[in-house]
Amino acid sequence: MLIDTHAHLQDEQFDSDRGEVIARALAAGVERIINIGDTIESSARGVKLAADYPELYAAVGIHPQEAGQMQPSHEELLASWAKLPKVVAIGEIGLDYYYEKASRECQKEVFIRQLDLARQIHLPVCIHDRDAHGDLMAILAKEGKGLTGVIHCFSGSWEMARELVRSGWYIGIDGPLTFKNAAKLPEVVCQVPLERLLIETDSPYLAPVPMRGKRNEPAHVTHVARKAAELRQMPFEEFAAATTKNARNLFGLA
Repeated sequence: MLIDTHAHLQDEQFDSDRGEVIARALAAGVERIINIGDTIESSARGVKLAADYPELYAAVGIHPQEAGQMQPSHEELLASWAKLPKVVAIGEIGLDYYYEKASRECQKEVFIRQLDLARQIHLPVCIHDRDAHGDLMAILAKEGKGLTGVIHCFSGSWEMARELVRSGWYIGIDGPLTFKNAAKLPEVVCQVPLERLLIETDSPYLAPVPMRGKRNEPAHVTHVARKAAELRQMPFEEFAAATTKNARNLFGLA
């Protein structure tokens, strides 16, 4: 069995067939899906979906691209949702210097505020990091004490991954592992201790080969897991069992 630890099934791209998407995931052996919020609105939808579907869990948070929209009242909302039994993380939070829809200083401030919230309520975090490796590592070194979580869709070097793992973080692996231009990611997947790897889809984005170019969905996490198992030269079933155990441990899943 597998767990997709990062999806966005609340996205409007799933409005017409969300139930069928979840059924396909279950048929493919994906027993749990964590729906990740990136705005207040999407977090609210994720919380509702987690209540509606037994296979779904939720994370709530504000994405760095939306950092400029963060209000004090939003922190109160996030904190209230975090008390719900099926809300298992704060996320998707972090830094994104590729689009920079919000200034870097604004992103850093909102990121740190949400890290502090996670610390107060004792939840792990799901971190977005795009073109911001240096600032991310600096912030985690200073503000990440007492926290754990996953660096979603990891895009850094093995050296960066090694430092994160030493500090207790997990590494999230997505569809780009299957791309021809995967660059450093195969080395990371081979070198990171198995007990620190998680598999994700980021549905509806980043569909893996052979589904690339199509809408991604949780059932496709099997392609990510098979590629990772192949790179590590280990049986698929063993890799699936290990990453499922990791997800249960990090997020406290039933």
